[in-house]
Amino acid sequence: MACLVLTSGKCATMAAPDIDCLVIGAGAAGLAVGRALARAGREVIIIEREAAIGQGISARNSEVIHAGIYYPPGSLKARLCVAGRDLLFEFCAHYNVSHQRCGKIIVAVDATQEAQLLGLRERALANGAGDLELLDRAALTGLEPELAGVIGLFSPSTGIVDAHGYMTAVLGDFEAHGGQLALCTPFVSARPVDGGLCVQTGGADASEIVAAHVVLASGLSAPALARRFEGIAQSVLPNAYFAKGNYFSLACKSPFSRLVYPAPEPGGLGVHLTLDLAGRARFGPDVEWLDITEESAIDYRVDPARAQRFYGAIRRYWPALRDGDLVPDYSGVRPKIAAAGTHDADFTILGVDQHGVPGLTALLGIESPGLTSSLAIGDFVAELICG
Repeated sequence: MACLVLTSGKCATMAAPDIDCLVIGAGAAGLAVGRALARAGREVIIIEREAAIGQGISARNSEVIHAGIYYPPGSLKARLCVAGRDLLFEFCAHYNVSHQRCGKIIVAVDATQEAQLLGLRERALANGAGDLELLDRAALTGLEPELAGVIGLFSPSTGIVDAHGYMTAVLGDFEAHGGQLALCTPFVSARPVDGGLCVQTGGADASEIVAAHVVLASGLSAPALARRFEGIAQSVLPNAYFAKGNYFSLACKSPFSRLVYPAPEPGGLGVHLTLDLAGRARFGPDVEWLDITEESAIDYRVDPARAQRFYGAIRRYWPALRDGDLVPDYSGVRPKIAAAGTHDADFTILGVDQHGVPGLTALLGIESPGLTSSLAIGDFVAELICG
């Protein structure tokens, strides 16, 4: 796809914007926001620093459609995950995006985890994700004979999706409603002007454009880019923390037909088993906090030595895993806005009342379940801007 060249504007004197809405970032969230705005009749451009869509965190996740079980009731994560899950299944069916409602089992291996799972069940009910089935040991092994556990929770509303196919379909609908995509167009800075925000972009065709509304949806780089908006209240912007998640694939055929999750752990959901649409299994992600401050310092290589930790974690619920069956696969990094050892932060969506810059909506900390929630995030932001 060719890169759209933005028209250079005279920001200092312009009284009217060049464009109604400008979205920074063409990952799952940014594309969904752009689509929702375009479908609402707004003129929208999405700018993306890479040469293709979905090259950041949206390309390095487990491709799971989450049900909405884990998140604090009333939080944006809970509300947008449950709403987004239903929208995503409907979207995939309508636009023929490959997906599967395969279901998930969360397994407890001892009495402590059993109490944790019962608590998760109550939380899921409060979130509106209550179609869970409590499995005793016999029912658990009846569904997945190789699982070891005392009880399980079965979530029939959990699924998997072709993430790239989904983003491509969202882009197609965005463009069908008049939206434009500018690839190879990194965001540099922005400042308030008469008529909106003057956005400076870089790349081979560096330019300036005035937008009445700007949505920052740039994933890992969002906290750093937010600080480039002139006049923003720095005190309300969270710091960025980087939590790497490593994946190992299973070298043999998977004995499981559903996703399998252990009880969650601090910073993530534990080393779980996911399946792709071809039935291949992989395990992960783990949680590896990176001692870095810049996205450019991320090393995505998977250390084969981490497999030893995986074997121990997996054998708690699948004792039959053999030595040598785990192969290093890929990794991703969660865009955390809360440090290690603290409670996970909610999705953070800041408007002028929080940061003081008219016309800016900033999406920060859009980690899991960001892919699942993306269409609901799009509707939420469009309502903020259009409502």
